[in-house]
Amino acid sequence: MPEKHFYKDVISFAKNHYENFPVISFLIPRELQKHIAVIYWFARTADDIADEGNLSEEERLKQLNEFENNFTRTLNGNPQNDFEYALVETIRDKKLNPSHFYNLLKAFKQDVVKKRYQNFNDVLDYCRNSANPVGRLILELFNVRNEEALQLSDKICTALQLTNFYQDVQLDFQKGRIYLSMDEMHKFSVSEKSFELSENSLNFQQLLRHNISRTEKMFDEGKGLLKYLSGRLKLEIKWTILGGEAILNKIKKDNYNTINVRPELNKTEYFYLAVKSIFI
Repeated sequence: MPEKHFYKDVISFAKNHYENFPVISFLIPRELQKHIAVIYWFARTADDIADEGNLSEEERLKQLNEFENNFTRTLNGNPQNDFEYALVETIRDKKLNPSHFYNLLKAFKQDVVKKRYQNFNDVLDYCRNSANPVGRLILELFNVRNEEALQLSDKICTALQLTNFYQDVQLDFQKGRIYLSMDEMHKFSVSEKSFELSENSLNFQQLLRHNISRTEKMFDEGKGLLKYLSGRLKLEIKWTILGGEAILNKIKKDNYNTINVRPELNKTEYFYLAVKSIFI
């Protein structure tokens, strides 16, 4: 069993982090907050191994493999610290599918070794591991296991991941990554030089407009998920979708200039969207 202070610490950690939206909002029932916090800790720890510091690719992969081996050991009944005890307790008590955690780790490893994506299908393949497992875990925490609901959740999560890519164009490039597909960059005559020079050219604007239009349609397709939800979870997912759409609208209002300006939502906008989610 984890020490008493552990859950308090891990919930505080998650509440102090924003991934475009609060990781644990006021809409999350208290009894589920510790489980979401533990899942977030898992993902955040692995993401930091893949992304932070000055480690070589080899060292990052080595540490991610060790992290995965420790996860497997934990699942096999041999947790060795508070986090591992809490994680296996969450997976067991809430009947979570461990494959979602392995898929997340696959995406983090991919971030280490894959910096370019030839076509949009390659980008979608990445999202299947980096984003979709998160939505499925949330639904499983709330015991929503309908297959159509899970597939609709995938659409929303992929759309949210794509939104984050377009929001973080310059930040990702500084880390050596481009998530806009190479074939579409070629189609719109956008070269990597545009990223180096921070040029918000007409061609770049057209490329981003094309991608954002496709992502907006994906959000619309995923909204069918709401009919399978109720109560706080339904409001939470509405709020999350509205947040993603609000970021896309900011990008459009800024003339698609995410190569220079990273759009963000402020606390007032968060609150407005929370209220809006109640009445739509």
